[in-house]
Amino acid sequence: MNSENFTLCEKMVSASYVRQASEARRGHEQLIRQLLEQGKCPEDGWSEGTVELFLNELAVMDSNNFLGNCGVGEREGRVASNMVARRHYRLIHGIGRSGDIAAVQPKAAGSSLLNKLSNSLVLDVLKMAGVRSVKSCFVVPMATGMSLTLCFLTLRQRRPKARYIVWPRIDQKSCFKAMITAGFAPVVVENVLEGDELRTDVDAVERKICELGAENVLCVHSTTSCFAPRVPDRLEELAMLCDKYDIPHIVNNAYGVQSSKCMHLIQQGARVGRIDAFVQSLDKNFMVPVGGAVIAGFDEAFVQEISKTYPGRASASPSLDLLITLLTLGANGYKKLLSDRKEIYAFLAEELKKLASAHGERLLHTPHNPISLAMSLDGLQASCDQAPTQLGAMLFTRQVSGARVVPLGKEQSISGHTFRGFMSHSESYPCPYLNAAAAVGIGRDDVTLCIKRLDKCLKTLHKESNPLRSSQLPPANSN
Repeated sequence: MNSENFTLCEKMVSASYVRQASEARRGHEQLIRQLLEQGKCPEDGWSEGTVELFLNELAVMDSNNFLGNCGVGEREGRVASNMVARRHYRLIHGIGRSGDIAAVQPKAAGSSLLNKLSNSLVLDVLKMAGVRSVKSCFVVPMATGMSLTLCFLTLRQRRPKARYIVWPRIDQKSCFKAMITAGFAPVVVENVLEGDELRTDVDAVERKICELGAENVLCVHSTTSCFAPRVPDRLEELAMLCDKYDIPHIVNNAYGVQSSKCMHLIQQGARVGRIDAFVQSLDKNFMVPVGGAVIAGFDEAFVQEISKTYPGRASASPSLDLLITLLTLGANGYKKLLSDRKEIYAFLAEELKKLASAHGERLLHTPHNPISLAMSLDGLQASCDQAPTQLGAMLFTRQVSGARVVPLGKEQSISGHTFRGFMSHSESYPCPYLNAAAAVGIGRDDVTLCIKRLDKCLKTLHKESNPLRSSQLPPANSN
């Protein structure tokens, strides 16, 4: 409805009513105008009505929704199911063109605008979350692992002779396979144990660079967010090493956007040394469906180079999900989620510590990990070697998801490389343990119910393995 149509409405409905409706419509349009002018996440979230109005306006800008459009090409935005069309708000053309995922499509001005706005809003959020000097980013419809692969493949064009990627160990399959899939040989650098924490062995990284020859190293591949007792890599020291030897540096920041500490490490690393790109998951940081990531960096030209490496067009679904989410939350809504997460992390740590003490265990001291916590399972394993594994199974069947039980001595082969002590980020971590994380979106009820069920499982296992000891424990709470 434009002003001319509103005027025509006055012939059928009272002019005062129409003017009131026009003012209400203008309120929606004012929010949209501010978004287009500023390209930033709105301070306060939009109503669903405003978001849907905007998405419908974008959709009518795409050729598949033109009245009287006649399409005779092989890709004309045709959809067989109306349910599928509604699911995507009739934004069918996807994003990018065959040569560049960031390019504008002549037939899809609305989808192209959607893509540009999603990238602009998430750049604003990355700055707000702590990486204030980030210059450019783009949403890619692949999860973190494949997005890392895209970064490595882009670096290959710059360093065609390089064969190796130096990688401080983290026991997570996808980041390891990302290097293999890109055609490079990962050089695993074991972590060092400092107290309970597993930390980056910076000296070992430098020795590997010198041993291999800097010209043969594609990049250093570091990590921020991770499962305790591993903690984020020493990004500042690694960034200075990369700057010293003129080696690119790619950071796996999978779920680090939600942590001010992880984002500060990236900001400081870029300030004192070299970070070429950092990659983060959409689902873990923004609570959208799995399938997207954000690739960001401090050199706009390099980020554009990565986007041009992506072959072909791409699905717009991750960009659409992200845009809807950020417009609905607004900057203040997302900041509140981050603040709430920090509070729940402290609550989870307190509750795990009390529970550990009650069962003769302890909360491992990992102050450098801002998201994940770990509780020892020494006493449980002493009562029965299989008890830690049984605990993991019991928690899963009792609908406690996300908790990881890490036994001692597990081996895992990935693409020909054998990891000893797999899942513990170390060949010989001194004790088995259980992980729990306070990630964005978690609530106090999640923690309370998890602790209650974990307490019951531990009491059951102790009772089965040591009847005398279990008689001295208070009775388990009913679920």
